Amino acid sequence: MSAIDGLGVPHGLASDSDPARRRAALRDLLSAPEPLVLPGVSDALGARLTDRAGFAACYASGAGIANAQFGVADVGLVSLGEVVEQVERITDATGRPVIVDGDTGHGGPLSVMRTVHLLERAGAAGIQLEDQQMPKRCGHFDGHQLVDAGEMVAKIHAARSARSGQGAEALVILARTDARGVYGLDEALRRAHLYLDAGADGLFVEAPQGVEELERIGREFRGVPLVANIVEGGKTVPLTVAELSGLGFSIVLYANFLMRAMAFAGQQALRYLAEHGETNGFTDRILPWAQRQELFALPGLTALDSAYAEVIAGAEG
Repeated sequence: MSAIDGLGVPHGLASDSDPARRRAALRDLLSAPEPLVLPGVSDALGARLTDRAGFAACYASGAGIANAQFGVADVGLVSLGEVVEQVERITDATGRPVIVDGDTGHGGPLSVMRTVHLLERAGAAGIQLEDQQMPKRCGHFDGHQLVDAGEMVAKIHAARSARSGQGAEALVILARTDARGVYGLDEALRRAHLYLDAGADGLFVEAPQGVEELERIGREFRGVPLVANIVEGGKTVPLTVAELSGLGFSIVLYANFLMRAMAFAGQQALRYLAEHGETNGFTDRILPWAQRQELFALPGLTALDSAYAEVIAGAEG
Protein backbone atom coordinates (compact mmCIF):
# COMPACT_ATOMS: atom_id res chain seq x y z
CA MET A 1 0.00 0.00 0.00
CA SER A 2 1.37 3.42 -0.93
CA ALA A 3 1.45 6.45 1.34
CA ILE A 4 -1.35 7.90 -0.76
CA ASP A 5 -3.58 4.86 -0.19
CA GLY A 6 -3.05 5.18 3.54
CA LEU A 7 -4.31 8.76 3.58
CA GLY A 8 -7.87 7.90 2.61
CA VAL A 9 -10.19 10.00 0.45
CA PRO A 10 -12.66 12.54 1.90
CA HIS A 11 -16.33 12.38 1.00
CA GLY A 12 -16.99 14.36 -2.15
CA LEU A 13 -13.90 13.06 -3.95
CA ALA A 14 -14.70 9.34 -4.10
CA SER A 15 -17.90 7.51 -4.99
CA ASP A 16 -19.54 5.20 -2.49
CA SER A 17 -19.30 1.96 -4.46
CA ASP A 18 -21.78 0.12 -2.24
CA PRO A 19 -25.11 1.96 -1.95
CA ALA A 20 -26.63 -1.28 -0.69
CA ARG A 21 -24.53 -0.82 2.45
CA ARG A 22 -26.37 2.41 3.25
CA ARG A 23 -29.76 0.80 2.70
CA ALA A 24 -28.85 -2.14 4.93
CA ALA A 25 -27.51 0.26 7.56
CA LEU A 26 -30.80 2.16 7.54
CA ARG A 27 -32.78 -1.05 8.04
CA ASP A 28 -30.53 -1.93 10.98
CA LEU A 29 -31.25 1.48 12.50
CA LEU A 30 -35.00 1.01 12.06
CA SER A 31 -34.92 -2.36 13.79
CA ALA A 32 -32.80 -1.16 16.71
CA PRO A 33 -34.46 -0.80 20.13
CA GLU A 34 -33.61 2.89 20.44
CA PRO A 35 -35.44 5.50 18.31
CA LEU A 36 -33.79 6.95 15.23
CA VAL A 37 -33.47 10.73 15.65
CA LEU A 38 -33.49 12.10 12.14
CA PRO A 39 -32.38 15.70 11.53
CA GLY A 40 -33.47 17.25 8.26
CA VAL A 41 -30.89 18.78 5.93
CA SER A 42 -31.18 20.92 2.82
CA ASP A 43 -27.60 20.82 1.58
CA ALA A 44 -24.18 19.19 1.88
CA LEU A 45 -23.22 21.44 4.79
CA GLY A 46 -26.19 20.15 6.76
CA ALA A 47 -25.16 16.58 6.02
CA ARG A 48 -21.62 17.28 7.27
CA LEU A 49 -22.97 18.91 10.43
CA THR A 50 -25.25 15.97 11.26
CA ASP A 51 -22.30 13.63 10.77
CA ARG A 52 -20.18 15.76 13.08
CA ALA A 53 -22.91 15.82 15.72
CA GLY A 54 -23.01 12.02 15.72
CA PHE A 55 -26.42 11.37 14.16
CA ALA A 56 -26.68 7.98 12.46
CA ALA A 57 -28.68 9.20 9.45
CA CYS A 58 -30.28 12.32 8.03
CA TYR A 59 -33.34 13.34 6.04
CA ALA A 60 -33.24 15.34 2.81
CA SER A 61 -36.13 17.71 3.49
CA GLY A 62 -38.32 18.77 0.59
CA ALA A 63 -39.39 21.90 2.47
CA GLY A 64 -35.79 22.62 3.41
CA ILE A 65 -34.59 22.28 -0.17
CA ALA A 66 -37.43 24.51 -1.40
CA ASN A 67 -36.75 27.17 1.26
CA ALA A 68 -32.96 27.16 1.40
CA GLN A 69 -32.00 26.31 -2.17
CA PHE A 70 -34.74 28.04 -4.15
CA GLY A 71 -36.16 30.65 -1.77
CA VAL A 72 -39.74 29.43 -2.19
CA ALA A 73 -42.39 27.98 0.10
CA ASP A 74 -43.08 24.26 0.32
CA VAL A 75 -46.00 24.24 -2.13
CA GLY A 76 -44.74 21.85 -4.81
CA LEU A 77 -42.65 24.27 -6.88
CA VAL A 78 -39.40 22.29 -6.97
CA SER A 79 -39.03 19.74 -9.77
CA LEU A 80 -37.86 16.16 -9.45
CA GLY A 81 -34.68 16.96 -11.35
CA GLU A 82 -33.85 19.81 -8.97
CA VAL A 83 -34.42 17.55 -5.96
CA VAL A 84 -32.24 14.80 -7.43
CA GLU A 85 -29.37 17.23 -8.02
CA GLN A 86 -29.49 18.39 -4.41
CA VAL A 87 -29.78 14.84 -3.06
CA GLU A 88 -26.66 13.88 -5.00
CA ARG A 89 -24.76 16.66 -3.21
CA ILE A 90 -26.14 15.61 0.18
CA THR A 91 -25.35 11.92 -0.18
CA ASP A 92 -21.92 12.75 -1.57
CA ALA A 93 -21.11 14.67 1.61
CA THR A 94 -21.88 11.82 4.02
CA GLY A 95 -21.34 8.10 4.20
CA ARG A 96 -24.41 7.64 6.38
CA PRO A 97 -27.93 6.74 5.23
CA VAL A 98 -30.11 9.50 3.81
CA ILE A 99 -33.91 9.28 3.67
CA VAL A 100 -35.28 11.53 0.94
CA ASP A 101 -38.59 13.38 0.94
CA GLY A 102 -40.07 12.14 -2.34
CA ASP A 103 -43.24 14.23 -1.93
CA THR A 104 -46.03 12.73 -4.07
CA GLY A 105 -43.59 10.80 -6.24
CA HIS A 106 -44.01 13.65 -8.75
CA GLY A 107 -46.98 12.09 -10.51
CA GLY A 108 -48.77 8.78 -10.92
CA PRO A 109 -47.37 5.26 -10.47
CA LEU A 110 -45.09 5.45 -13.51
CA SER A 111 -43.69 8.77 -12.29
CA VAL A 112 -43.13 7.18 -8.89
CA MET A 113 -41.05 4.46 -10.55
CA ARG A 114 -38.91 7.13 -12.20
CA THR A 115 -38.61 9.03 -8.90
CA VAL A 116 -37.44 5.92 -7.07
CA HIS A 117 -34.95 5.09 -9.82
CA LEU A 118 -33.40 8.57 -9.86
CA LEU A 119 -33.28 9.05 -6.09
CA GLU A 120 -31.84 5.60 -5.55
CA ARG A 121 -29.18 6.34 -8.17
CA ALA A 122 -28.50 9.63 -6.33
CA GLY A 123 -27.67 7.64 -3.19
CA ALA A 124 -30.93 7.58 -1.22
CA ALA A 125 -31.22 4.80 1.35
CA GLY A 126 -34.91 5.48 1.88
CA ILE A 127 -37.73 7.48 0.35
CA GLN A 128 -40.90 8.99 1.79
CA LEU A 129 -44.01 9.14 -0.41
CA GLU A 130 -47.24 10.91 0.48
CA ASP A 131 -50.87 10.77 -0.59
CA GLN A 132 -51.39 14.42 -1.50
CA GLN A 133 -52.36 15.62 -4.94
CA MET A 134 -49.91 17.72 -6.91
CA PRO A 135 -49.00 20.42 -6.20
CA LYS A 136 -48.42 19.25 -2.64
CA ARG A 137 -48.22 21.46 0.45
CA CYS A 138 -46.29 21.27 3.71
CA GLY A 139 -48.05 18.83 6.02
CA HIS A 140 -48.53 21.50 8.68
CA PHE A 141 -50.23 23.91 6.26
CA ASP A 142 -53.99 23.86 5.65
CA GLY A 143 -55.82 23.25 2.39
CA HIS A 144 -54.47 19.85 1.37
CA GLN A 145 -56.03 17.80 -1.39
CA LEU A 146 -55.48 14.05 -1.38
CA VAL A 147 -55.47 11.35 -4.02
CA ASP A 148 -57.73 8.37 -3.52
CA ALA A 149 -56.26 5.76 -1.21
CA GLY A 150 -56.25 3.28 -4.10
CA GLU A 151 -53.96 5.53 -6.12
CA MET A 152 -51.52 5.75 -3.23
CA VAL A 153 -51.59 1.96 -2.86
CA ALA A 154 -50.68 1.71 -6.55
CA LYS A 155 -47.82 4.15 -6.00
CA ILE A 156 -46.42 2.02 -3.18
CA HIS A 157 -46.55 -1.07 -5.42
CA ALA A 158 -44.81 0.94 -8.14
CA ALA A 159 -42.11 2.09 -5.76
CA ARG A 160 -41.50 -1.47 -4.60
CA SER A 161 -41.21 -2.74 -8.16
CA ALA A 162 -38.78 0.02 -9.15
CA ARG A 163 -36.34 -0.27 -6.26
CA SER A 164 -33.19 -2.31 -6.54
CA GLY A 165 -31.83 -4.72 -3.96
CA GLN A 166 -33.61 -7.42 -2.05
CA GLY A 167 -34.32 -7.99 1.62
CA ALA A 168 -32.06 -5.99 3.91
CA GLU A 169 -30.50 -4.20 0.93
CA ALA A 170 -33.76 -2.90 -0.53
CA LEU A 171 -34.61 0.80 -0.54
CA VAL A 172 -36.73 1.68 2.51
CA ILE A 173 -40.18 3.03 1.59
CA LEU A 174 -42.02 5.19 4.12
CA ALA A 175 -45.67 5.90 3.30
CA ARG A 176 -47.10 9.16 4.54
CA THR A 177 -50.74 10.16 4.80
CA ASP A 178 -51.94 13.72 5.21
CA ALA A 179 -55.52 12.60 5.78
CA ARG A 180 -55.62 13.77 9.41
CA GLY A 181 -55.92 17.41 8.39
CA VAL A 182 -58.51 16.72 5.67
CA TYR A 183 -60.76 13.88 6.86
CA GLY A 184 -59.73 13.26 10.46
CA LEU A 185 -57.68 10.68 12.29
CA ASP A 186 -59.96 7.68 11.57
CA GLU A 187 -59.42 8.07 7.83
CA ALA A 188 -55.70 8.63 8.34
CA LEU A 189 -55.47 5.33 10.23
CA ARG A 190 -57.54 3.51 7.61
CA ARG A 191 -55.24 4.72 4.87
CA ALA A 192 -52.13 3.88 6.88
CA HIS A 193 -53.34 0.26 7.21
CA LEU A 194 -53.85 0.09 3.45
CA TYR A 195 -50.39 1.48 2.77
CA LEU A 196 -48.79 -0.97 5.18
CA ASP A 197 -50.64 -3.85 3.53
CA ALA A 198 -49.39 -2.61 0.14
CA GLY A 199 -45.82 -3.17 1.29
CA ALA A 200 -44.61 0.09 2.86
CA ASP A 201 -41.71 -0.47 5.22
CA GLY A 202 -42.87 2.21 7.63
CA LEU A 203 -45.65 4.74 8.18
CA PHE A 204 -45.84 8.50 8.63
CA VAL A 205 -49.20 9.82 9.83
CA GLU A 206 -48.62 13.54 9.39
CA ALA A 207 -49.74 16.29 11.77
CA PRO A 208 -51.58 14.42 14.55
CA GLN A 209 -52.92 16.82 17.15
CA GLY A 210 -52.62 16.19 20.87
CA VAL A 211 -51.03 13.45 22.92
CA GLU A 212 -54.15 11.29 22.65
CA GLU A 213 -53.85 11.08 18.88
CA LEU A 214 -50.16 10.21 19.11
CA GLU A 215 -51.01 7.48 21.62
CA ARG A 216 -53.66 6.06 19.34
CA ILE A 217 -51.33 5.93 16.33
CA GLY A 218 -48.66 4.22 18.42
CA ARG A 219 -51.13 1.60 19.70
CA GLU A 220 -52.59 0.98 16.26
CA PHE A 221 -49.23 0.27 14.66
CA ARG A 222 -47.18 -1.11 17.52
CA GLY A 223 -44.01 -2.70 16.15
CA VAL A 224 -44.18 -0.89 12.79
CA PRO A 225 -41.53 1.78 12.03
CA LEU A 226 -43.47 4.97 12.76
CA VAL A 227 -42.46 8.57 12.03
CA ALA A 228 -43.26 11.45 14.37
CA ASN A 229 -42.56 14.75 12.62
CA ILE A 230 -41.78 17.51 15.09
CA VAL A 231 -42.31 20.92 13.49
CA GLU A 232 -41.56 23.78 15.87
CA GLY A 233 -44.73 25.88 15.88
CA GLY A 234 -46.60 23.23 13.88
CA LYS A 235 -49.67 21.15 14.67
CA THR A 236 -48.07 18.23 16.52
CA VAL A 237 -47.31 18.61 20.21
CA PRO A 238 -43.51 18.76 20.64
CA LEU A 239 -42.90 15.82 22.95
CA THR A 240 -39.37 14.65 23.68
CA VAL A 241 -37.69 11.81 21.83
CA ALA A 242 -38.04 9.62 24.93
CA GLU A 243 -41.76 10.41 25.24
CA LEU A 244 -42.42 9.68 21.57
CA SER A 245 -40.45 6.45 21.77
CA GLY A 246 -42.58 5.41 24.73
CA LEU A 247 -45.68 5.98 22.60
CA GLY A 248 -44.37 3.65 19.88
CA PHE A 249 -42.61 6.02 17.47
CA SER A 250 -39.28 4.66 16.28
CA ILE A 251 -38.34 7.59 14.00
CA VAL A 252 -38.39 11.13 15.36
CA LEU A 253 -37.99 13.59 12.51
CA TYR A 254 -36.86 17.19 12.95
CA ALA A 255 -37.21 18.07 9.29
CA ASN A 256 -36.26 21.75 9.36
CA PHE A 257 -34.86 22.46 12.81
CA LEU A 258 -31.32 22.83 11.47
CA MET A 259 -32.30 25.00 8.51
CA ARG A 260 -34.36 27.31 10.70
CA ALA A 261 -31.60 27.56 13.32
CA MET A 262 -29.10 28.46 10.60
CA ALA A 263 -31.48 31.04 9.11
CA PHE A 264 -31.98 32.63 12.53
CA ALA A 265 -28.22 32.73 13.16
CA GLY A 266 -27.72 34.27 9.73
CA GLN A 267 -30.25 36.99 10.49
CA GLN A 268 -28.47 37.81 13.74
CA ALA A 269 -25.07 37.95 12.02
CA LEU A 270 -26.22 40.20 9.19
CA ARG A 271 -28.05 42.50 11.58
CA TYR A 272 -24.84 42.88 13.56
CA LEU A 273 -22.83 43.68 10.42
CA ALA A 274 -25.42 46.23 9.26
CA GLU A 275 -25.48 47.97 12.65
CA HIS A 276 -21.75 47.90 13.52
CA GLY A 277 -19.96 47.93 10.18
CA GLU A 278 -17.50 45.26 11.34
CA THR A 279 -17.43 41.56 12.31
CA ASN A 280 -14.69 41.44 14.95
CA GLY A 281 -17.22 41.68 17.76
CA PHE A 282 -19.15 38.71 16.42
CA THR A 283 -16.37 36.16 16.05
CA ASP A 284 -17.39 34.26 19.20
CA ARG A 285 -20.65 33.40 17.41
CA ILE A 286 -19.23 32.00 14.16
CA LEU A 287 -17.41 28.78 13.37
CA PRO A 288 -13.68 29.30 14.01
CA TRP A 289 -11.41 29.31 10.97
CA ALA A 290 -9.64 26.03 11.81
CA GLN A 291 -12.90 24.19 12.56
CA ARG A 292 -14.38 25.40 9.27
CA GLN A 293 -11.46 24.02 7.30
CA GLU A 294 -11.51 20.73 9.21
CA LEU A 295 -15.26 20.36 8.61
CA PHE A 296 -14.61 20.46 4.87
CA ALA A 297 -11.58 18.13 5.02
CA LEU A 298 -8.93 20.71 4.14
CA PRO A 299 -6.18 18.96 6.19
CA GLY A 300 -6.83 15.67 4.39
CA LEU A 301 -6.98 17.34 1.00
CA THR A 302 -3.74 19.18 1.69
CA ALA A 303 -2.02 15.94 2.69
CA LEU A 304 -3.27 14.25 -0.47
CA ASP A 305 -2.14 17.15 -2.63
CA SER A 306 1.36 16.99 -1.10
CA ALA A 307 1.52 13.22 -1.58
CA TYR A 308 0.58 13.51 -5.24
CA ALA A 309 3.18 16.27 -5.68
CA GLU A 310 5.78 13.80 -4.41
CA VAL A 311 4.55 11.22 -6.93
CA ILE A 312 4.91 13.77 -9.75
CA ALA A 313 8.39 14.77 -8.59
CA GLY A 314 9.47 11.13 -8.27
CA ALA A 315 8.23 10.26 -11.74
CA GLU A 316 9.99 13.23 -13.27
CA GLY A 317 13.23 12.55 -11.35
